[in-house]
Amino acid sequence: MECRDTVPAMTDLNLALIGYGYVGRVFHAPLIEATPGVRLHTLVSRQADAGAAYPQALVREDRAQALSDPAIDAVVIATPNGTHAQIALEALAAGKHVLVDKPFTVDLAQARAVMAAAADAGRVCSVFQNRRWDSDFLTLQQLLDQGVLGEIAEFHSHFDRHRPQVRDRWRESDAPGAGLWFDLGPHLLDQALQLFGRPQAIAADLLRQREGARSDDYFHVVLHYPRMRAHLHAGTLVADAGRRFAVHGRQGSFVKDGLDTQEAMLRDGILPGAPGWGEDPEAGWLTLACDDGSAQRQRLPSQPGDYRRCYAAFAAAILGTGAPPATAAQALEVMAWLELAVQSSARGQVMTLD
Repeated sequence: MECRDTVPAMTDLNLALIGYGYVGRVFHAPLIEATPGVRLHTLVSRQADAGAAYPQALVREDRAQALSDPAIDAVVIATPNGTHAQIALEALAAGKHVLVDKPFTVDLAQARAVMAAAADAGRVCSVFQNRRWDSDFLTLQQLLDQGVLGEIAEFHSHFDRHRPQVRDRWRESDAPGAGLWFDLGPHLLDQALQLFGRPQAIAADLLRQREGARSDDYFHVVLHYPRMRAHLHAGTLVADAGRRFAVHGRQGSFVKDGLDTQEAMLRDGILPGAPGWGEDPEAGWLTLACDDGSAQRQRLPSQPGDYRRCYAAFAAAILGTGAPPATAAQALEVMAWLELAVQSSARGQVMTLD
C-alpha cells in the first residue's frame, strides 16, 4: 500500500470537501488523500463521525466557515445534485476553485451561469468525470485511437444493476436532478463524446419500471452519428448485468464484461495505490475479421485505471500546468445532451442540438 508523507509538501493544494455521503466518503475523500499535490484540509458535514477517518482534517458543519477560510484553495462539491449550482456559485464568489461531482448541475442554464461565474472570477471549475480513467474505457480508447476496429458502426455502453427495491434516498426521489439518467447518464455520455465527438441527434427513452419508483430507473439513449449509432443503456432490473461494452467496426469487434474495479475497491476500504489498484482481472475479447471470411478471437487485458488522475488534472489546472479533468466546453456539452434527452423522451422524438 502506498503511503503519503503526513507533512504536506509546500506545493500541496488545500481542498475542502463539502458533503460526506456515499460519494464523498467512498470516492472523494480517499482519492484526495491518495493524490500527490492535494490534501484534505476540511470536511463540511453534519455527520457525527465525519472526521474519524481523517483526523488531520478540520470538520465544519457550516460551509460558510470553509468558504471564508483563506487556507483553502479549492472546494469539492459532493452534495445532492440540486444543490450543486448554488454551492459552486458561493465557492467561486469566495475565490475558490471548484470541482463538482456529476451531474455538474440539474440543467443547462445553471451550468452556463456557473461557468460564467468561474470565468469572471478567474478560477478553475470542472466536473468529476472519474470514469474517463476506468480501465475498460482506457483500453477501448486506445483501440479506437489505433484504428484496430476500423470504422465504427455500433457502440453499446451498458451500466446495468439489479436493484428491484426502491430505496428512500434523494437519488431515487422526484427532486430535480434525481433518477438514473442524471446519475449514470453523465458518465456514459461523457465517454461517448470523448470517443466520437458531437452527435447529430439524440433519441431517448427514460422509464420508471419499478413499482413505486419516483424517478426514472431505466434509460436507453441512442446518439445519432452519420454512419454509426451509439447506444447508452442502464437498468435496475437486470439480474445478468455483466455486459459493459460492445463495439463493432468494419475490421472487428471488442466486447468487455464486468465493471471497472476501483469503485468496489474503494467501497471495501482499499486505498488508492494498494497492490492491484485499478487492475481488472476480467479481460475483454477482441475479434478481428480475416480476408478469407474467418475471424480471429483473442483475449485483450485491460489497461490499469486510476481515478487519482482526475484529481491530478484538477491540481494541474489550478497550477496552470495542464488541462482540467473536464473543460468548461465539455461540461456544458454533457449538460446540453442530458437535458435534450429528457425532452426527447417526453416528446417521443429524435432531437437535435441547437
